[in-house]
Amino acid sequence: MTPTGIDLEGVMIPTTTPFDPSTGELDLGGFARNLERWSRSGVRGFVVGGSTGESVLLDEDERECAWEVARDVAPPEKLVVAGVGAESRRATLRMAARAAAAGADAVLVQPPAYYRGAMTPEVLREHYQAVAGGSPLPVIIYQVPTRLSTIELPAGLVGELSSHERIVGVKESRSSLGAVAELVERVQPGFQILVGSGAHFFAALEIGALGGILGVANVAPCECVQLHEHFRAGRMAEAGALQRRVGALHRVLVVELGVAGIKHALDLLGHVGGAPRPPLRPLAAKGRERVAAALEAAGLTDGCPRS
Repeated sequence: MTPTGIDLEGVMIPTTTPFDPSTGELDLGGFARNLERWSRSGVRGFVVGGSTGESVLLDEDERECAWEVARDVAPPEKLVVAGVGAESRRATLRMAARAAAAGADAVLVQPPAYYRGAMTPEVLREHYQAVAGGSPLPVIIYQVPTRLSTIELPAGLVGELSSHERIVGVKESRSSLGAVAELVERVQPGFQILVGSGAHFFAALEIGALGGILGVANVAPCECVQLHEHFRAGRMAEAGALQRRVGALHRVLVVELGVAGIKHALDLLGHVGGAPRPPLRPLAAKGRERVAAALEAAGLTDGCPRS
């Protein structure tokens, strides 16, 4: 256990959200089946309601239902982290309370970004301190991938926030090893750095990250977990070999094709993927071919590497 009281080390899956193809409502049964399979891969836990989970397209009741299912299905030792970030502090704190009631272990909080010009470091510092002070659960700061609509959080600001006893870590998703290195230098001892880029997971661990919340782990959870385990055991050649496979998958599924690509990959692997929620669109034929080729190149047939 870390000084913060919650140990985030390892690989977490930022889960996708399946929808019923007829009604468009949450497919909670399909979500539960995915969680059961993912839980056997050795992952540390699940982030439910993040970018990969189409969180901005879900209403609060849907998020809460997904958190409840995750807590009911996931083994007790698996973490459930609830994505609760909203544009208003009021809504963020309301969802944090609902996440606690649903049994989540921590909350992932993205920065409010709609009034981007007004979100100075001073405003963001006040926001995160107030959220951490009012949340019943520990807070993980979420640096959203910069290809999405977000704000870049200065490393100095994260360093300041790392001294707050209720802010336990950060998910750094800018795909920049320089950003990871700067965070390692700035944050307080015991503050936990997780990365979101499967393309640089091995290198981020070398720099000082403790783990990752990896979109690619939806489809390659065993490889991501094994990469982390090899690294911790000092088996660098094995970790490097897995990194090449994980990185190639990340670049196609996460960066190039996004949520629709990850979901189609889940379908091909026998999980419940399905189409994204409109206005996002499912993949066209060319994209589906790219997914199939990427999975074949990685040697994936069921979410774990072939022997």
